[in-house]
Amino acid sequence: MDSGGCRIRETAEGLEVPLHVQPRARRTELVGIHNGALKLKISAPPVDDAANRAVVEFFSKLMGIPRSRIRIIAGLKSRDKVLRISGASLLNLQALLP
Repeated sequence: MDSGGCRIRETAEGLEVPLHVQPRARRTELVGIHNGALKLKISAPPVDDAANRAVVEFFSKLMGIPRSRIRIIAGLKSRDKVLRISGASLLNLQALLP
């Protein structure tokens, strides 16, 4: 499904959210859309899985859900990732996006 240029999909397992992550940013924030994915700046460095943990933590706080319901299902070693958020709907996420 298309959400303002972003290819977020609703599946039986939950939302699949494409992300483009920029590590070592000054602060952690969503900054828009990049090539059909939500662009997320993360202050954590891309070493020892710190950036991936920061991505999960950011969405956990944003959506008010436990970290255990959020997984990176593709792109663990890449800036381009796919995040699965279990038990969330597209409308829930859209309401929280800038």
